[in-house]
Amino acid sequence: MRPNRLLRILLISFIAIPLPPHGAVAEEGWSLRGLVQGLFGQGDGAANDATRPSAPGSDGQPLAGDSLATAPVPAEAVGPERRLPSAEAQIQLSFAPLVKETAPAVVNVYAARAVPARQSPFANDPFFGQFFGQRFDSRPRMESSLGSGVIVDRMGLVVTNNHVVADADEVKIAFADGREFQTTVLLKDDKVDLAVLKIEGEGPFPTLAMGNSDGLEIGDLVLAIGNPFGIGQTVTNGIVSALARTHIGVNDFGFFIQTDAAINPGNSGGALIDMQGQLVGVNTAIFSRSGGSNGIGFAIPSNMVASFVRAAREGDRFEQPFLGAGFAPVTPDIAEALGLDRPTGALVHEVGGDTPAAEAGLEVGDVILGVGDVAIDSPDALGYRLATTGIGGVARLQILRGNERLAVDLPLQPAPETPPRDERVLGGETPFAGATVLNLSPRVASELDLPMNKTGVVVTAVARGSYAARFGLRPRDILLALNGQPIESTEALEAMLAGRFLGWRFELERDGRRMSQLVR
Repeated sequence: MRPNRLLRILLISFIAIPLPPHGAVAEEGWSLRGLVQGLFGQGDGAANDATRPSAPGSDGQPLAGDSLATAPVPAEAVGPERRLPSAEAQIQLSFAPLVKETAPAVVNVYAARAVPARQSPFANDPFFGQFFGQRFDSRPRMESSLGSGVIVDRMGLVVTNNHVVADADEVKIAFADGREFQTTVLLKDDKVDLAVLKIEGEGPFPTLAMGNSDGLEIGDLVLAIGNPFGIGQTVTNGIVSALARTHIGVNDFGFFIQTDAAINPGNSGGALIDMQGQLVGVNTAIFSRSGGSNGIGFAIPSNMVASFVRAAREGDRFEQPFLGAGFAPVTPDIAEALGLDRPTGALVHEVGGDTPAAEAGLEVGDVILGVGDVAIDSPDALGYRLATTGIGGVARLQILRGNERLAVDLPLQPAPETPPRDERVLGGETPFAGATVLNLSPRVASELDLPMNKTGVVVTAVARGSYAARFGLRPRDILLALNGQPIESTEALEAMLAGRFLGWRFELERDGRRMSQLVR
């Protein structure tokens, strides 16, 4: 390819696209996805040719005075005609009406917690007390963090990220107009990295309506509103860069909207809104080496946010539906063996007895390809779809069994807590002294991200400096047997530890590996 030909292609790749007025955006659903489709050859070429304006040189002849145009240029290689705006409305294209409508419902979140001050080695020395008095007083100091939040209820429910308010003793919110209110944390969950606050003040308050994040497409315009670096409310714009991003290390569901709208520290918990002024995501994380925005931001989809808010209204826990089955990704080899054209879906590799999955008729070897009308390409996508459907609903699973495609209705139920958790702190002169243990039930297994088919006792905490810590016990260790006897419950374990033994041989499971240890 000749250099001048390459230069022309590079130059016409950067096209100035005027944005329509706010009213047209809302009425016509305009977005950049049409541009994206056009650039990648997914649009209607005939239609584009029919509506393309003519421009000087579009007959294929060199432009006058163009020193680079040494050869005829095809008509499709010439960009649109450049011309001055003919009306003031064309100059004043702006997001301002949309911002005025939505920004009042986005607040700044300030969280504070008391942490112990470092103890001076001279604090209790009478000699130094003569000279310094109470200067060694070890009063706790306050640590603060900042973020953003979105009001989703006129009576004052605010959604933010869990990492903004985690371990906080006090949480306040502030409006852009300067009003401040104390809040109460109704529900928070580090697995989904969401929290719901209740404003301690009289409403009504401005709100943002929940949008349908499943309706987003790559190329849709979005606005990000938040409090970056604590400087005050800030609005940035961009597009939806990708959907269903996974494994970015933020929460257990791994299902995010990616956007190039500038998101910085302090934006966490802020709003990602669409051109209809609806909340389609809660800004959560960025990919950055410098700490600032690199145009790669991530937001939790609004459908997950809506499920979390519903749980906060109904109780004090957000639960993922319990299936009683294990799932694995479909590898290329498995896809080929099943006759699939690509690796997609969630492969059932385990079905527990007397579980919702077993009652629905799921079998080992089934591949779940969809939930309702939505395709499933991974176990993460399956978990997200079931979580957004919510406890009490019914999910219609589209499955592949051999060469047959079936539909299975799966009732979504909470994980049972059988046996009761019965938390105990072990004592005495044993290798387990200082360990906190629970009976292992499906609910506890779900909370600790453990296999659903395990029974026995699980370690949830180990006191520093205890016998249990000295002998290497860790949280999430599943205690299986002691001196050849299965450990069935915390009560049974305490009774076994009360006996006298010359040694202690215990078996445990850690991260899927079975281990045995003898302590004398």
